[in-house]
Amino acid sequence: MATDERLNSFENGDALAEALATTVAGHLRAGCEANGKAVLAVSGGTTPARFFKALSLKDLPWNTITITLVDERFVPPTSERSNERLVREALLQNAAAGANFVGLYHEAVDADQGAKMAAAEIARLGQPFDVVVLGMGGDGHTASFFPGGDNLKATISKDEKALVLPMSAENAGEPRLTLTLPVIIAARFIALHIEGAGKMTTLEAALGEGEVEDMPIRAVLSSQPIDLEIFWAP
Repeated sequence: MATDERLNSFENGDALAEALATTVAGHLRAGCEANGKAVLAVSGGTTPARFFKALSLKDLPWNTITITLVDERFVPPTSERSNERLVREALLQNAAAGANFVGLYHEAVDADQGAKMAAAEIARLGQPFDVVVLGMGGDGHTASFFPGGDNLKATISKDEKALVLPMSAENAGEPRLTLTLPVIIAARFIALHIEGAGKMTTLEAALGEGEVEDMPIRAVLSSQPIDLEIFWAP
């Protein structure tokens, strides 16, 4: 198991979900108290469902909190593949039903135009975000930073000026829209949420020596100084 000092290990996914929800809620509450508002960017996939439910029950001033996405497939919210659909069904419920939501998908001729439209919306939220919750694939991707992706070099550049870029990759399925690295690592707090033995093996490899492009999660893990914690359960 990885011995990184940023690693928080839990007995199971339920315990992880509650701990992560409590941590995220604390940062959002602090943002609201300091600035009168807070912004949370979350990831999709199958892993965050329990965390979303736990967070949705937290007592927060949700009407002053905006939720957005770290990345999105270039599909409408009606698609079962849509991250927006997952967030609406699993997170924007219970107490969190009062939160504001800004998605990345817009009807556009292609993902390039869609990324520009999404970037304009993200710009209006202001920087830095209070919390970013990332996931990680077995190939070492996070957000839509896919190994071999057509826009990978740009999206993981600390000098990239675009807030959102399109991404196409062999393992990505549909074209994607993704926040760029500078937006993510500027966040006041970053959580990496992973579950299962396979993800621990991937994390250990990512923390080892190797090219960033081979396991793009390294672009985040190696960024300093950032406030990042890893939440894992077997």
